[in-house]
Amino acid sequence: MSTVAQMIVTALGDLGVRSVWGVVGDALNPLTEAIRQDGRVEWIGVRHEEVGAFAVSAQSQLSGTLGVCMGTVGPGSIHLLNGLYDAKKSRTPVLAVCGQVPVAELGNDMFQEVDNDLLFRDVAVFARTVTSPSQLPQLLEQAVNSAVSHHGVSVLTLPGDLGDVELPDGTPAPRFAPPAVPSTPAPSAIRGVADVLAEAGPVTLLVGMGAREARGEVLELADRLAAPMVLTLKGKEGLERDNPFQLGQTGLIGNPAAAQALDDCEVLFLVGTDFPYRDWIPTGKTVIQLDSRPEHIGRRAGVDHALVGMARETLQALLPLIGTRRKRDRSHLDRSRAAYGRWLEGQARLADPRHDRRLLGRLRSKADNPDGRIRPEALAEAVDRYAADDAIFTVDTGMSTAWASRLIHLRGTRRLVGSFNLGSMANALPHALGAQALDRRRQVIALCGDGGLMMLLGDLRTAVTHDLPLTVVVFDNGQLGMVKLEQEQGGLPEFGTALDNPDLAAVASAMGLASRVVASAREVDEAVRWALAERQPSLLDVRTNPTEVALPPKAKPGQAWGFAIAKMKESISSAE
Repeated sequence: MSTVAQMIVTALGDLGVRSVWGVVGDALNPLTEAIRQDGRVEWIGVRHEEVGAFAVSAQSQLSGTLGVCMGTVGPGSIHLLNGLYDAKKSRTPVLAVCGQVPVAELGNDMFQEVDNDLLFRDVAVFARTVTSPSQLPQLLEQAVNSAVSHHGVSVLTLPGDLGDVELPDGTPAPRFAPPAVPSTPAPSAIRGVADVLAEAGPVTLLVGMGAREARGEVLELADRLAAPMVLTLKGKEGLERDNPFQLGQTGLIGNPAAAQALDDCEVLFLVGTDFPYRDWIPTGKTVIQLDSRPEHIGRRAGVDHALVGMARETLQALLPLIGTRRKRDRSHLDRSRAAYGRWLEGQARLADPRHDRRLLGRLRSKADNPDGRIRPEALAEAVDRYAADDAIFTVDTGMSTAWASRLIHLRGTRRLVGSFNLGSMANALPHALGAQALDRRRQVIALCGDGGLMMLLGDLRTAVTHDLPLTVVVFDNGQLGMVKLEQEQGGLPEFGTALDNPDLAAVASAMGLASRVVASAREVDEAVRWALAERQPSLLDVRTNPTEVALPPKAKPGQAWGFAIAKMKESISSAE
């Protein structure tokens, strides 16, 4: 006979799940024992359940399959929440199996009892508690099917006295639903968009992760329309490399060329994106939106022509209709790409003051960086230069995301994961742990802020315990840089943003990682090469310049004035 716990673990193993993350204990003991006996599924014990939830969110995003984490009764399950919200906001399927007090004690306010169905109601598309073995396998099937079909989180709660219960003879094995068939819009809607594009003036594409699988079709669309392509941060992956139409990102971490291309178009074509920043979407344009989810249509901007369907199949139907009807005036594209090229040259100079040979021997580089401190741009550029073409990058929310957006190029089969929709701090390390567990031979690089890393610092040891040879690169500027910039743009002097960090390299070394402090710009290249060559977990504590900020492409007068006022207040305060 099979127990409830054995049936759950066997079904997950049959589904292809290869790792489960969490902290062992009480109600989970039957499940972890079933994992030990099964042999196909690796149990990865973390020091904090939030790390486990973040890790499986990354695994699901990278693999396109179900990620699984576990939390035991009460606090152990509560700790999962932030990582589960990351999965929800990233629209990726995750199953959390949570422990609960014995069935007879439900509702009695027993020690550690929490109403999981209520607790997870907002984060989950499915949240149910098993109260009898007779509810299985149906509740497990519903949990998995809901997570996969809705690209979201399911929570299945198992009381501690049910895991070891034997199932009756004849209990069927779980059977999970097949994936949905890709859809396309009505032919009349596609023809209507083709007519608009045939007569339109300059077109700009804003392309997101929903078009990753339609790379060839999107590039052909840009070519036929002579349209510059602005990529969302999540659209970089798969669409940035070898793309003669792309202009990088817009928004707070973007660049002026991308923002200008959006402003200068007559038709804005949103392809597979739910780009959330309304202030960076221009008004007064004819807007076409292609998205697989009808609830996304018009959510960020007024839409004149909607296409509801998968990007690849829809564009395959659209492209033949615009093949010979569109005049190929490339002036809008050429202006945009030229502006983008000039911006890239400026970024290269920031990353390496010696880039422009005419400046050698002059005082320009010293004036740009008077104390000779390590520019975060230089660090990001070095990582980009030496990282493998199939590397996986994870980035913390904040300034680390800005440097990755601008200086990490997703050539080859590189991947990028971050908390780009939830915007949580502390995500880069646990995301990297999850990514590395998928393939221990693949290079995984966590670009961490010092503030984010300190939040979940204890799980550096998880990399050592489970032989996960990731590389952690810390932008150690001693402050919450993005928060500081927000305060100053609002006219406030910085307050509460300074970080009194320990020697992070020494901490990492004590935890068993290979580690170095990098305090001089001359050391950056060699240190990055060393860290990436290590076949054990490694950490670089790089002391970057805290005054370096990534300014938005279109700073508003109010922001500039606020920044000036803030700096005056800071000067007065320091003089007192």
